[in-house]
Amino acid sequence: MLLTLRRWLLGGGTPPATTDVATPSDAAPLTLESTGIDAPLDFAAILSATPDWPVPDWQRVQAWALSAPDPGLQGHAWSLAEKAWLAHMRLALGPHYRLTQHEQSLLLSCLEPNVADATVRFMTKTLARIERVLDGVAQPSPWGSDILIVFQDPETYYRYAARYYADDGEFALSSGMHIHFGCSHFIVQQDDLRLIEPVIAHEMTHGCLAHLAIPAWLNEGLAVNTEQRLCPPVASVHTPHELDGMHRRFWTEALIQEFWSGHSFLRPDEGNLLSYDLARMLTARMALDWERFRDFVLSADLADAGQSAARQSLGVDLGALVCALFDFGPAERWRPDPGRWDHEPERGAFQRTFLTQSPGLHRVPCGETTTCGLK
Repeated sequence: MLLTLRRWLLGGGTPPATTDVATPSDAAPLTLESTGIDAPLDFAAILSATPDWPVPDWQRVQAWALSAPDPGLQGHAWSLAEKAWLAHMRLALGPHYRLTQHEQSLLLSCLEPNVADATVRFMTKTLARIERVLDGVAQPSPWGSDILIVFQDPETYYRYAARYYADDGEFALSSGMHIHFGCSHFIVQQDDLRLIEPVIAHEMTHGCLAHLAIPAWLNEGLAVNTEQRLCPPVASVHTPHELDGMHRRFWTEALIQEFWSGHSFLRPDEGNLLSYDLARMLTARMALDWERFRDFVLSADLADAGQSAARQSLGVDLGALVCALFDFGPAERWRPDPGRWDHEPERGAFQRTFLTQSPGLHRVPCGETTTCGLK
């Protein structure tokens, strides 16, 4: 299926006839009514007046949805609000954008109809595969849909993404993000359609891990390994030997604490790339025994970067694992030490998942995918 989708995205082949695809009219709903809820929701009144993007007050939407008498009707009401928001987004982006749906997957894009249909079907298929790969760990949200917005150009993508950046400053560039605010959704760029497939897999994995308060390195390590498990890898910027040398030169006893707290993933320098790669390697090694690793993931606490859970479930010390990878030591200086963290720990699913390096766009390097123990 993945190779078939790739051929469609690159312009070859013809997808099968599609079903369950919906395209809204040019009118975006101003009022919402849902079964089991007496009062309609004045959707227009709760839309923000931002210059570019219509954003509803999602807390008001949640309160309205929760007024339904049972979870099924509550989820239905929330889904109506999601589609209403996307209809308003579609008008803001322009008439060349269209909304495509397949089962619980929604895509807002200006992709050609056959490409859009293939992409939204891939989203549905990917969710099922993530649940199988992360057996007992992945948990799709019980409310709403999986939503992907494909922006036509980098300028629009970054202008939209900037709304969700908490701080000013320099950030690593990206080709895909998981937006947690209000209505959870994913955004990607259309520039290189070959990258949409791994971005979808990576970001949807984050969505399936959102119920767990796990440390950032584990969240990102699971997402990278699952992405590589489901999608054919592309050429890496660096060889494994080059990456090994970069790791050995970069990490110190002080900087490793940034990794454990999650803040090294926010760096604009090579520490960003090396954080994702180190997370990938650690997760792959620890996941070789899936039953024990699953227990570790379900009990890992971001407050200590999962150190206590690693000892209890796997019988390993996280500092010792890092030292074994790069011949560092002694291990006690490399293990998580929350007392040395300058900030509160991060949960991951960052807005900087994929890196851009001149002259072209490259994914975080794959490295040794054969060691991955993900099912």
